[in-house]
Amino acid sequence: MYHNPVVLRESVDGLNIKKDGVYVDVTFGGGGHSQEILKRLGGEGKLFAFDQDEDALENTMDDERFMLINENFRFVTQFLKFYGIRKVDGILADFGVSSHQFDTAERGFSTRFASSLDMRMSKRNALSAYEVVNTYDYDELRRVLFQYGDLRNANAMAKVILTQREQSPIKTTKHLKEVLQQFLPKGREHKILAQIYQAIRIEVNQEISVIKEFFLQTPDLLDAGGRLSIISYHSLEDRLVKRYIRAGRFEGEPEKDFYGNIDVPFKKVGGLIVPSKEEIAQNNRARSAKLRIAERI
Repeated sequence: MYHNPVVLRESVDGLNIKKDGVYVDVTFGGGGHSQEILKRLGGEGKLFAFDQDEDALENTMDDERFMLINENFRFVTQFLKFYGIRKVDGILADFGVSSHQFDTAERGFSTRFASSLDMRMSKRNALSAYEVVNTYDYDELRRVLFQYGDLRNANAMAKVILTQREQSPIKTTKHLKEVLQQFLPKGREHKILAQIYQAIRIEVNQEISVIKEFFLQTPDLLDAGGRLSIISYHSLEDRLVKRYIRAGRFEGEPEKDFYGNIDVPFKKVGGLIVPSKEEIAQNNRARSAKLRIAERI
């Protein structure tokens, strides 16, 4: 299985699909969410999907209503305009790393494998985990580990990495693990290592910047009544989603008009949705998923 779509029914239900509508799946992956959207579209409906990972192209679907664009979804407006689309009826995003990316050892995403330090979601990206680990200065490394991995020992970890790479470059995930072994206590080794990998991966793929750039395009892209259906996995992502839906911005309070009325582009639809116990039992990677739905005002 390339990728088990998470909260599949709930996330597609959240789009409130119109048969003849235009929809976008900005994180195509294995195509599970896209397949479900197409099932609910009529003959006049359209679905555009984005995925920057070249491997995802193998999952494309032969359907005249469907178009897969091999690009990062930070460019969603630009590429939709190229295809003559200025307004859409719904956008679905699943911000997680795909099962395929985790399970392909040489991609370097998983703590289970020894591989080269890569972690790029697109092989066209110049920046890889190798550059982050071996060229970032102390302040940059500390920032990445603390900000994106929530690692309390970020300062000490950054110092140890700098000391080690003065002797020889850190080329593999195995070597990185050995370098940071003193910070991996028994019983918590996997959890801390996962936080380290997450921090480096987010930096390599500029994931937080991409999410912000994407959200800032959605008010102009969605028609009135159009829906956002967003699945996030860690608190950094979910905080951005929640704040933008609530306030139309990532920090501070929502803007107010002359009369003191709150001026926001979206209204929340329902509450937070998490996977059922049954889904988590079938797909452990769903355990941290959070689904939030919003409607364009």
